[in-house]
Amino acid sequence: MKPFIPHDLPIKNMDWQKFQRILGPANRAIARYDGLLQSIPNPAVLLSPLTTQEAVLSSKIEGTQATLEEVLKFEADPNRETEHYQDIREIINYRKAMAFAVAELEERPMSLNLLKRMHSILLDNVRGENKSRGAFRNIQNWIGKPGAAIEEARYVPPSPLKLMENLDAYEKYLHAEDDDALVQVAIIHAQFEIIHPFLDGNGRIGRILVPLYLHSKNILHQPMFYISAYLEKHRDEYYDHLKAISDDGNWEEWIQFFLKAIDTQARANTEKARSILNLYEQMKQKVVESTHSQYALQSLDGIFTAPIFSSSEFKRFTGIPKASSARILSTLRDEGIISILEEASGRKPAVYIFRELIDIVNQ
Repeated sequence: MKPFIPHDLPIKNMDWQKFQRILGPANRAIARYDGLLQSIPNPAVLLSPLTTQEAVLSSKIEGTQATLEEVLKFEADPNRETEHYQDIREIINYRKAMAFAVAELEERPMSLNLLKRMHSILLDNVRGENKSRGAFRNIQNWIGKPGAAIEEARYVPPSPLKLMENLDAYEKYLHAEDDDALVQVAIIHAQFEIIHPFLDGNGRIGRILVPLYLHSKNILHQPMFYISAYLEKHRDEYYDHLKAISDDGNWEEWIQFFLKAIDTQARANTEKARSILNLYEQMKQKVVESTHSQYALQSLDGIFTAPIFSSSEFKRFTGIPKASSARILSTLRDEGIISILEEASGRKPAVYIFRELIDIVNQ
């Protein structure tokens, strides 16, 4: 099988009628979601668990098995033994790469250099770190069954001799204005996977690009869009539609699939974000009235940011003094707001869970 030659961007002679029916609803759904995002006073706090869940699901597409609860429990106490340690490290790196990119975009536009720096963070001290971490590949890669030769490959990305030419054209398209931003982000994600510029981590970087691009184009005022739940649920379709681009040049069905993903997840994101916001408002009154503490809102933000936490971590990330922290946790437990996940043992602190928030995120 020969290396694929990517199509020129923008895609010419595309039949927009094939995905026109879903394009309007997808744009309306994401506009409603962005409207809700703008109404949330502290989205980085309230939607923090959704951001972690996105990292969990995007990594799951690539074969990890760790759950949201396992990641949060590990972060509550990194010294405890855990079954999926390497998976959890990959998920945490995903979130770090995303946070780094968001901060970078405040200062400068999207670029190939940004992609390499994200990749370096993603593969730091985890599986794949020895596969040219932070660098574009200079050898031929291919996609197929484990151990398969290139002749048996499902797909062979562009030749390394043409890679920088392909990436330069890709970067220009990132900064171009196509006829519709949602169609453009569908093409941007697919073309990145088609070029497959890294030896490992292409899928995850490609999915991080989705909210980054939507934010860079002001479609979203915050780079918080969670698409991986749909792609993980429809994994075979996801891969088949990507393959149909290289096999048959079928961009229209890929775009239709991706717009459906955006529409579905914009609605799901809206519902979850609204449920989290409503829960926050309910808990604000309850926590203030029950704790009678000047630190009530700090503690509330703390359990929304990290809904699984140890007593020592709670004191650290909220900045609440030790005595007040212990009293607040006791009150929150008595009120049924949080519950014990693991009792304190010896020098190990107790681990708590804010189950109501976890249940919303896992819906």
